[in-house]
Amino acid sequence: MGEFTIVGLRVVTEAARCGSFSNAAENLGYTQSAVSRQIALMERAAGKPLFERHARGVRPTEAGRIVLRHAETVLGGLGAARNDLDELASRPPALLRVGAFSTAMAALVPRAIATTAARIARVPLREGTSPRLLAAVARGRLDLAVVTETRNLPDGVEVEPLLEDPLLIAAASGHALADRVSVTSSELRGARWIAGSTELNSTLLGAFGDATWEPDIAFVARDWFAKIGLVAAGMGITVVPGIAVPVVPPNIALIRIDHPSAVRTTAVVYRAEAADAAPRRMFTEALRDVAAELSAEVRQRLR
Repeated sequence: MGEFTIVGLRVVTEAARCGSFSNAAENLGYTQSAVSRQIALMERAAGKPLFERHARGVRPTEAGRIVLRHAETVLGGLGAARNDLDELASRPPALLRVGAFSTAMAALVPRAIATTAARIARVPLREGTSPRLLAAVARGRLDLAVVTETRNLPDGVEVEPLLEDPLLIAAASGHALADRVSVTSSELRGARWIAGSTELNSTLLGAFGDATWEPDIAFVARDWFAKIGLVAAGMGITVVPGIAVPVVPPNIALIRIDHPSAVRTTAVVYRAEAADAAPRRMFTEALRDVAAELSAEVRQRLR
C-alpha cells in the first residue's frame, strides 16, 4: 500500500470538484495522464477505488468521500500555514530595547538574545546601574531591563524576579583562600580587596559587610575584566556574582560566602502597557531558562 501525498490529495480534490479528470488536469496545469497517475497512486494508498468512472465524468465513491473529507482538513491546514508564513515575512522585524547591569551582560543577556534571535531580530542594548535602568524603563526609553534594585519602583513599572544569585569570592589559585569551599565574613578580615568603589554601599562588599571590620580596598576598578586581571595577578580578592561565573577563567578560584546576605536578587522590570508585549514576554521566558542554566553551572563550578 502506498502513501497519501499532498499533490495526490490536491488532484483528488480537484477531480471531485470538476467531476472530470480532464478538467482537473486543465485547471491544475497537468497532463491528463499525470492526473490519472496521481489518482491511481491515491487509490493504491486507500486500498479502494476513489471514483466511479462514467461516460460523462467521474463521481467519488464512499471511500473517495472519506478521503476528500480528510483532504480538505489537510489542505486547509497547509493553506493556513502558508498564510501565517506570508504574514510573518511581511511583518517588520521585532525590536526590543534591553538594558542590564554589567555582569548580566556577561552571559545572561547574550544567551537570551541568542535563544530568541529567530523571533526578535533587533535588540539594542544599554548597560547601566539598576537605578538608571529603572528610570529608563519608566520613561519608555527601554522596553525591558535586568536589574538588582527593585525598591521604590517608578509608577507603571512592574517587576518579575529571575533568580537569587549567590555572591562569591574570586581569588588567585595561589591565594590562601583558594582551596576553601566557603568562607565566613569574619574570616575575610584583613584581606586586600579589589572593588568598584571605596564606598561600600555602592559595591557588592556592602551586601555582607561586617560592622566590626573595615575592608582594605587595595584597588578600585569598575571594569570586570580589570578586576579579574588584578585577582589573577595576586593583587587581592573580589566579589563575583554567580551569573558572571561562565566568564571567570578556570585559574581563578571561586569560594562561597557563608553569610545570609551574600545573595543578590536579579529581576526583570518593564512597563505593563506596552503596545506589543509578545517580544518582552518571549525574552523574559528566555532569561528565566538561561538563569536556570547559569545556576546549574555555578553549582558545577563550586563542586
